[in-house]
Amino acid sequence: DSFDILGDGVKELLVGRDDGMIEIYSFESADDPVLRHDHALSESIASIQGGCVGKDGYDEILAATYSGWLTGLTTEPVHREGGSGEELKLSQEMQSKISSLRNELEQLQIKVLQEREKYQQSSQSSTAVSSVPAFSVNDKFTLNKDDASYSLILEVQTAIDNVLVQSDAPLDLLDVDKNSAVVSFSSCDSE
Repeated sequence: DSFDILGDGVKELLVGRDDGMIEIYSFESADDPVLRHDHALSESIASIQGGCVGKDGYDEILAATYSGWLTGLTTEPVHREGGSGEELKLSQEMQSKISSLRNELEQLQIKVLQEREKYQQSSQSSTAVSSVPAFSVNDKFTLNKDDASYSLILEVQTAIDNVLVQSDAPLDLLDVDKNSAVVSFSSCDSE
Protein backbone atom coordinates (compact mmCIF):
# COMPACT_ATOMS: atom_id res chain seq x y z
CA ASP A 1 0.00 0.00 0.00
CA SER A 2 1.05 3.64 -0.28
CA PHE A 3 0.12 5.89 2.64
CA ASP A 4 1.58 8.93 4.42
CA ILE A 5 2.25 7.13 7.73
CA LEU A 6 5.11 9.48 8.70
CA GLY A 7 2.92 12.58 8.33
CA ASP A 8 5.40 14.48 6.16
CA GLY A 9 2.99 15.07 3.27
CA VAL A 10 4.61 12.41 1.05
CA LYS A 11 3.21 8.91 0.80
CA GLU A 12 5.42 6.06 1.95
CA LEU A 13 5.45 2.54 0.55
CA LEU A 14 4.10 -0.07 3.01
CA VAL A 15 5.37 -3.58 2.27
CA GLY A 16 4.18 -6.85 3.85
CA ARG A 17 6.40 -9.84 3.06
CA ASP A 18 6.01 -13.62 3.05
CA ASP A 19 8.60 -13.92 5.81
CA GLY A 20 6.48 -11.77 8.16
CA MET A 21 8.37 -8.49 7.77
CA ILE A 22 6.46 -5.20 7.60
CA GLU A 23 8.58 -2.47 6.05
CA ILE A 24 8.05 1.27 5.52
CA TYR A 25 10.00 2.87 2.67
CA SER A 26 10.16 6.60 2.00
CA PHE A 27 11.12 8.30 -1.24
CA GLU A 28 13.50 11.14 -0.65
CA SER A 29 15.74 12.94 -3.13
CA ALA A 30 17.55 9.71 -4.02
CA ASP A 31 16.27 7.43 -6.76
CA ASP A 32 16.08 4.40 -4.47
CA PRO A 33 13.54 4.06 -1.65
CA VAL A 34 14.93 4.35 1.88
CA LEU A 35 13.89 1.86 4.59
CA ARG A 36 12.53 3.97 7.49
CA HIS A 37 11.00 1.35 9.80
CA ASP A 38 10.46 -2.40 9.94
CA HIS A 39 8.64 -4.82 12.22
CA ALA A 40 8.74 -8.63 12.25
CA LEU A 41 5.67 -10.83 12.69
CA SER A 42 5.74 -14.60 13.17
CA GLU A 43 3.86 -15.49 9.98
CA SER A 44 3.47 -14.31 6.41
CA ILE A 45 1.59 -11.13 5.60
CA ALA A 46 -1.42 -11.65 3.33
CA SER A 47 -2.48 -7.99 3.09
CA ILE A 48 -1.39 -4.56 4.33
CA GLN A 49 -3.20 -1.22 4.47
CA GLY A 50 -2.53 2.23 5.93
CA GLY A 51 -5.22 4.48 7.41
CA CYS A 52 -6.81 5.97 10.51
CA VAL A 53 -8.60 3.15 12.33
CA GLY A 54 -8.35 3.25 16.12
CA LYS A 55 -8.14 6.89 17.17
CA ASP A 56 -8.58 10.17 15.30
CA GLY A 57 -5.32 11.92 14.59
CA TYR A 58 -3.15 8.78 14.80
CA ASP A 59 -2.47 6.85 11.61
CA GLU A 60 -2.02 3.08 11.63
CA ILE A 61 -0.85 0.20 9.51
CA LEU A 62 -3.11 -2.86 9.50
CA ALA A 63 -1.70 -6.19 8.36
CA ALA A 64 -3.65 -9.41 7.84
CA THR A 65 -1.58 -12.56 8.34
CA TYR A 66 -1.83 -16.01 6.78
CA SER A 67 -3.84 -17.49 9.65
CA GLY A 68 -6.28 -14.55 9.70
CA TRP A 69 -4.88 -12.41 12.51
CA LEU A 70 -5.09 -8.65 12.15
CA THR A 71 -2.15 -6.72 13.53
CA GLY A 72 -2.07 -2.96 13.90
CA LEU A 73 0.94 -0.68 14.18
CA THR A 74 0.01 2.80 15.37
CA THR A 75 1.66 6.21 15.52
CA GLU A 76 -0.08 6.88 18.86
CA PRO A 77 2.49 7.07 21.67
CA VAL A 78 2.04 4.11 24.01
CA HIS A 79 4.41 5.30 26.74
CA ARG A 80 4.14 8.49 28.72
CA GLU A 81 6.92 9.76 30.89
CA GLY A 82 6.35 11.63 34.12
CA GLY A 83 8.77 13.97 35.81
CA SER A 84 10.74 12.94 38.87
CA GLY A 85 8.42 11.97 41.69
CA GLU A 86 5.25 12.56 39.67
CA GLU A 87 2.62 9.87 39.49
CA LEU A 88 1.42 8.95 36.05
CA LYS A 89 -2.29 9.73 35.82
CA LEU A 90 -4.40 7.92 33.27
CA SER A 91 -7.16 9.77 31.49
CA GLN A 92 -10.76 8.69 32.00
CA GLU A 93 -10.80 7.38 28.42
CA MET A 94 -7.71 5.23 29.04
CA GLN A 95 -9.10 3.88 32.33
CA SER A 96 -12.38 2.89 30.67
CA LYS A 97 -10.45 1.27 27.81
CA ILE A 98 -8.38 -0.79 30.26
CA SER A 99 -11.50 -1.78 32.21
CA SER A 100 -13.28 -2.81 29.00
CA LEU A 101 -10.30 -4.93 27.90
CA ARG A 102 -10.10 -6.63 31.33
CA ASN A 103 -13.82 -7.50 31.18
CA GLU A 104 -13.46 -8.86 27.66
CA LEU A 105 -10.46 -10.95 28.72
CA GLU A 106 -12.36 -12.40 31.69
CA GLN A 107 -15.32 -13.30 29.46
CA LEU A 108 -13.02 -15.00 26.96
CA GLN A 109 -11.31 -16.99 29.74
CA ILE A 110 -14.72 -18.16 31.02
CA LYS A 111 -15.77 -19.13 27.49
CA VAL A 112 -12.53 -21.10 26.95
CA LEU A 113 -13.08 -23.00 30.21
CA GLN A 114 -16.67 -23.82 29.23
CA GLU A 115 -15.66 -25.05 25.76
CA ARG A 116 -12.78 -27.09 27.20
CA GLU A 117 -15.16 -28.71 29.69
CA LYS A 118 -17.70 -29.40 26.94
CA TYR A 119 -14.97 -31.01 24.81
CA GLN A 120 -13.78 -33.17 27.72
CA GLN A 121 -17.33 -34.43 28.33
CA SER A 122 -17.98 -35.17 24.66
CA SER A 123 -14.63 -36.95 24.17
CA GLN A 124 -15.30 -39.28 27.12
CA SER A 125 -18.77 -40.31 26.02
CA SER A 126 -19.34 -43.70 24.39
CA THR A 127 -20.63 -42.10 21.18
CA ALA A 128 -17.58 -39.87 20.69
CA VAL A 129 -16.07 -39.86 17.22
CA SER A 130 -12.48 -38.86 16.72
CA SER A 131 -11.47 -36.99 13.59
CA VAL A 132 -8.41 -35.17 12.35
CA PRO A 133 -9.21 -31.51 11.75
CA ALA A 134 -8.77 -30.25 8.22
CA PHE A 135 -6.25 -27.47 7.75
CA SER A 136 -4.64 -25.81 4.80
CA VAL A 137 -0.92 -25.67 4.17
CA ASN A 138 0.70 -22.56 2.74
CA ASP A 139 3.83 -23.72 0.95
CA LYS A 140 6.38 -22.05 -1.29
CA PHE A 141 9.41 -23.55 -3.00
CA THR A 142 11.38 -20.75 -4.66
CA LEU A 143 14.76 -20.47 -6.36
CA ASN A 144 17.30 -18.07 -4.86
CA LYS A 145 19.35 -16.94 -7.87
CA ASP A 146 22.18 -15.48 -5.79
CA ASP A 147 23.43 -18.78 -4.38
CA ALA A 148 21.54 -21.27 -6.59
CA SER A 149 19.57 -22.69 -3.68
CA TYR A 150 15.89 -23.31 -3.13
CA SER A 151 13.87 -21.99 -0.21
CA LEU A 152 11.12 -24.20 1.18
CA ILE A 153 8.61 -22.27 3.30
CA LEU A 154 5.80 -24.14 5.07
CA GLU A 155 3.04 -22.48 7.10
CA VAL A 156 0.26 -24.31 8.88
CA GLN A 157 -2.24 -23.02 11.42
CA THR A 158 -1.16 -25.69 13.88
CA ALA A 159 2.23 -26.63 15.28
CA ILE A 160 4.54 -28.47 12.90
CA ASP A 161 6.27 -31.31 14.72
CA ASN A 162 8.10 -32.98 11.84
CA VAL A 163 8.77 -32.35 8.16
CA LEU A 164 10.17 -35.21 6.11
CA VAL A 165 11.99 -34.31 2.89
CA GLN A 166 12.74 -37.28 0.66
CA SER A 167 14.66 -36.99 -2.59
CA ASP A 168 16.12 -39.28 -5.24
CA ALA A 169 19.00 -36.82 -5.74
CA PRO A 170 21.55 -35.96 -3.04
CA LEU A 171 20.60 -32.80 -1.10
CA ASP A 172 22.52 -30.34 1.04
CA LEU A 173 20.28 -28.67 3.60
CA LEU A 174 21.39 -25.14 4.48
CA ASP A 175 20.51 -23.48 7.77
CA VAL A 176 19.11 -19.94 7.76
CA ASP A 177 18.74 -17.36 10.54
CA LYS A 178 14.93 -17.53 10.68
CA ASN A 179 14.89 -21.32 10.88
CA SER A 180 13.86 -22.71 14.26
CA ALA A 181 13.97 -26.33 13.11
CA VAL A 182 16.46 -28.97 14.18
CA VAL A 183 17.82 -30.67 11.09
CA SER A 184 18.79 -34.33 11.14
CA PHE A 185 20.10 -36.41 8.24
CA SER A 186 19.63 -40.10 7.54
CA SER A 187 20.93 -42.04 4.59
CA CYS A 188 18.45 -43.83 2.37
CA ASP A 189 18.43 -47.48 1.54
CA SER A 190 19.46 -47.66 -2.11
CA GLU A 191 16.63 -50.10 -2.82
